[in-house]
Amino acid sequence: GQIRGGRAKFDPARVVLTAGATAANELLTFIIADPGDALLVPTPYYPGFDRDLRWRTGVNIVPIHCESSNNFQITPQALEAAYKEAEAKNMRVRGVLITNPSNPLGATIQRAVLEEILDFVTQKNIHLVSDEIYSGSAFSSSEFISVAEILEDKQYKDAERVHIVYSLSKDLGLPGFRVGTVYSYNDKVVTTARRMSSFTLISSQTQHFLASMLSDKEFTGNYIKTNRERLRRRYDMIVEGLKKLGIECLKGNAGLFCWMNLSPLLDEPTRECELSLWDSMLHEVKLNISPGSSCHCSEPGWFRVCFANMSEQTLGIALTRIHNFMEKRERAC
Repeated sequence: GQIRGGRAKFDPARVVLTAGATAANELLTFIIADPGDALLVPTPYYPGFDRDLRWRTGVNIVPIHCESSNNFQITPQALEAAYKEAEAKNMRVRGVLITNPSNPLGATIQRAVLEEILDFVTQKNIHLVSDEIYSGSAFSSSEFISVAEILEDKQYKDAERVHIVYSLSKDLGLPGFRVGTVYSYNDKVVTTARRMSSFTLISSQTQHFLASMLSDKEFTGNYIKTNRERLRRRYDMIVEGLKKLGIECLKGNAGLFCWMNLSPLLDEPTRECELSLWDSMLHEVKLNISPGSSCHCSEPGWFRVCFANMSEQTLGIALTRIHNFMEKRERAC
């Protein structure tokens, strides 16, 4: 609630603790879907979902193809196309899973789009899982809208099909602590998640330590504010630096990364050319960035660049290396 600017209300009785968001997403998938069923996930998406949602559950992921022409926003047409694709493969669609803010896009989902997604899942009588693991990493609390706020505005109509995943890994920089939550508006899901949470417990020592830390409202308030300011400054630094080199990025407002467009550098708009460029970046420039194809992006040439796991000095070195790489390519042309 504090991370969301106090605009969303949460009932502690609906919170189920899990060993990280990975466990939370898998737990929800086990509960709402059977082997052979499908979840619809907008592209590009976090590559780990292929493991987290599929490996042990036997559930399929059907991509909702989003395009750069509208900044990779989810549209009703794309939702319907994915649903029909699943049906054509004789898969029963059990839900839509979104990441808000998006990994890898580094952007929040707009209120109007969230309302359209909620209307879609209601119409199809399926579930909506909103992974909000980066909600505290929005550069301003006003730029992030939780699906909880949409439900509150709708007076919780059809809320029983909505489930929220959260974790302390990103917003508090505590990935090793493995602390996540499932928050569900569905009584049966809450009950089932509690029964299954024995497989994904958090140690009492970890819970005690975090309860002590998070109960310090002055600390948490200052932390969230400082973290957001630093992320925005770092984002501006890398995006402006890339722009000077003639490289554009998707306009972002959240997360620990930016979505960089290197498609003009591809010899041909293919996955093979994208991976060849990625190989050059890795071995010549010595920068490890994620190719869009690993995130199931349907347009070759996009890359995810993390900027929050290094100092500003290191980020400056990275930009210099990219500058030298671009100059070298221009000379070769």
